Amino acid sequence: MKRDHTRLFAKIAAEYTRHSPKSAELNVRAEKVLVDGGSHALRLMRPFPPRVATADGAWITDEDGHRILDFWQGHHANILGHNPRFLTEALSRYFQEGQGLLTGFTDRLQIETAELLCRTTGAERVRFTTSGTLATMYAILLARAYTGRNIVLKVGGGWHGAQPWGLKGVHFGSSDGFQEVETAGLPVAMTEQLLVTRFNDPGMLEDQFRVHGNRIACFIVEPFIGAGGMMPADPEYMHVARALTERYGTVLIFDEIVSGFRYRAGDTGRMYGVQPDLAAFGKVIGGGMPVAAVAGRAEIMDLIGRKRGMRVAFSGGTYSAHPASLLAAKTMLEHLIAHENEIYPRLTKLAEIAHRTVEDAFAREGIYARCTGYGNAVLPESPSAMLLFPYEEGLVPRNPDEARNPEVCDLVLGEEVLRVAMLLDDVHVTHGLGSVTTAHTEADLELLGEACRRAARRIKSGL
Repeated sequence: MKRDHTRLFAKIAAEYTRHSPKSAELNVRAEKVLVDGGSHALRLMRPFPPRVATADGAWITDEDGHRILDFWQGHHANILGHNPRFLTEALSRYFQEGQGLLTGFTDRLQIETAELLCRTTGAERVRFTTSGTLATMYAILLARAYTGRNIVLKVGGGWHGAQPWGLKGVHFGSSDGFQEVETAGLPVAMTEQLLVTRFNDPGMLEDQFRVHGNRIACFIVEPFIGAGGMMPADPEYMHVARALTERYGTVLIFDEIVSGFRYRAGDTGRMYGVQPDLAAFGKVIGGGMPVAAVAGRAEIMDLIGRKRGMRVAFSGGTYSAHPASLLAAKTMLEHLIAHENEIYPRLTKLAEIAHRTVEDAFAREGIYARCTGYGNAVLPESPSAMLLFPYEEGLVPRNPDEARNPEVCDLVLGEEVLRVAMLLDDVHVTHGLGSVTTAHTEADLELLGEACRRAARRIKSGL
């Protein structure tokens, strides 16, 4: 069933190279000093990424002078768009006052930002770090230390960062589904301690706990799975996860790097009525700056501190709780809390328009495409979504085992061909779509639909 897009991609890539010559030249220069021309694999699209000069609201401008409508939006972090004025002005004032760069001391900002996180998420303790990868790694360390167990249970298709307990079961394998180890160099003993379950499958979760429950240190799961397909967890799944982890003495970790503060001014777990033992936050809370946090029960979090002999070495790095980053985080959280009743309904409305606009655009050109991100009884329609191209007409992928399976969906078309084709009309998408923000307008979404129709025509000519 898989299609060969080699000739189609070559044709569109050649057109794109003519469209963006300066970015092409900069890519040649970059590849001489940077591996593959950059420092984050997902940004390094083929044949080359647009090299960005400025960003504002829903738009970026590249080195070729193209004004590009952006749905990547800082790896889905910028729910208010690029460089919101209230944030950049706060940072500017901070620097002008002689503050902002690293001092090596604690300050009031850490306290105030942690208080906001505790109040909006139900957590008892917080510790800040600089990335979602580190936050999930430290959360798992805490769970293993607290329980004295070794096994980590995660979801197939779930991405928890490039850390040892996250590097299995991320990509769908040809022979064994989500069971592959993602990198060379990991100790075999570590990968054997990673169990992978199916997202939104409570029966499979119950079976795995029945067999391994007394040895499972933690179950780490995203209430809204990101890289696995941008899909919400079923309410039953979340409640079964909480009941099983309590029954077997397992730490429940919610990875809310993607979902936290995306649907409300706080955690997503509360919308399900489920309080995890630990949660990892990032992306939205930083306001565009590098901020992440582990938050949760004091009994577990205190393993970091002097009371419990500092048993878990979550001591922090040089840039942990960097003053400028914490100012951005505090300013962003205060803004989201104060404007919660305006921001989140607007995101839901724009998401609904975006999902139907892109599906309709491809349908009009005779191509079946399906958005993920549609809501359920708990989560409203998601501002973050993927656009998938199922081989079977009418198929609606329900979990990562379908959404990320190349035998079910045309991933090359959605991940590579479409991305370049859309850039020819100055629209930037990832995983087929991306995220809408409050900076996007309904007129922007009309442009998105028009770009999708033109991309569909290019694609049809090469199929």
